[in-house]
Formats: sequence, C-alpha cells, structure tokens
Amino acid sequence: MLADYALNALVTLFVVVDPIGIAPAFLSVTHGLPAPARRGVGYRAAMIAAIILIGTALIGNWLLARLGIGLPAFRISGGILLFVIAGEMVFGIRPTREARQAEQAIEEHVRNIAAFPLAIPLIAGPGAITATLLLAGQTKADPASLLTLVGIIVVMAAVCAIVFLFAGGVSRLLGVTGNVVLSRLLGVVLAALAVQFVIDGGRAAFG
Repeated sequence: MLADYALNALVTLFVVVDPIGIAPAFLSVTHGLPAPARRGVGYRAAMIAAIILIGTALIGNWLLARLGIGLPAFRISGGILLFVIAGEMVFGIRPTREARQAEQAIEEHVRNIAAFPLAIPLIAGPGAITATLLLAGQTKADPASLLTLVGIIVVMAAVCAIVFLFAGGVSRLLGVTGNVVLSRLLGVVLAALAVQFVIDGGRAAFG
C-alpha cells in the first residue's frame, strides 16, 4: 500500500538523516555568524541536500542499471552500510565524526558551508543517499510511489531547515544526555531497518 510505503520511507529517512542529531554540528559550523546569515546557511543547506536526494531518487536506479548492478545486490550492500552507520550511532562514533568534519571545515575556511559540510555529508551523506536509492527501488517505477518519495524528501529537507532555525534552543532543551539517548534510540531503529533491507535483498537474489 502507498501509505505503508510512505511511512517506511519517512521513518527511514528521518532516522538516517537525524535532523536533531546534526543540530550541534550545525551550531559548530555556523558559530560566530549573525542570526540572518545562520538562517540563510540552514535554508541553503536543506535545499542543496533535497536536490541531491531527489536526483538520486529519480536517476539512481537508471545509473545502477547502466553499471550492471542489480537492485538485490544494492539492497544487501546498502543494508550493510546502513547497519554500520547504525552501529556508529549506537556506540557514539557518528556525532564525534560529524563534529570533527565541522571543525575541519571551519579550519580550512570553506567558502560555502551550506554545501559542505552541511548538505554533504551531514544531511545528504552516504547513508541518506543509499537509503534513497533503496526506497526508490521499492517503487518499481510506479509514478505515485516515486512522487511520494520525492515529497517525503522535501518534507525531510523542510524539517532540517526548521531544526537549524531552532538549533540553539533544541540543543539546550535536550541537553547532553538527551542528545545521546536520542542518537542511541535512532541507531537501534536504523539497525532494524538495515537488517530488513538485507533480508529483502537476499530473498530477491536467492528466493
């Protein structure tokens, strides 16, 4: 059913992107910027990430076909990749890595921080791109399902923009403990979704 697919896509992308979890990295990257500039960076980062993920959803499967990669193989490999990301979230590795990327970006004086490191790799990172490809593969070229996926990507980008807008308040509200607990819980959910992707890919390949 379309509703089931929409719910699965929404949960998957929300867990992978983790808008609340990347709020501290956003604050780190935009530290010292005036409020209007910070808002502008957040909006641009969300828009760039949405364009990347929508492009992935629309042409990703076509590109896989040209490369001779079957969808079952990509589901298995993508599921494994998502499981690794989930493990990083559960054991607290991912936030540290994101913070390090943000610090490096500041040190190197990156001109457009909206594109890097915010849009890539914090929002539209390998996990989000992989998840989008897997979700697009589930549409089986059905226009309604594909349009639903595009809509969910837009919604997710809007959520990121809103979180960036209120990043300071959200981070203070959750506190250190709240951010850690949320990241761990989302990591467990992502691990379950990753295992399901691997199971689906195995069934398609060997069933």
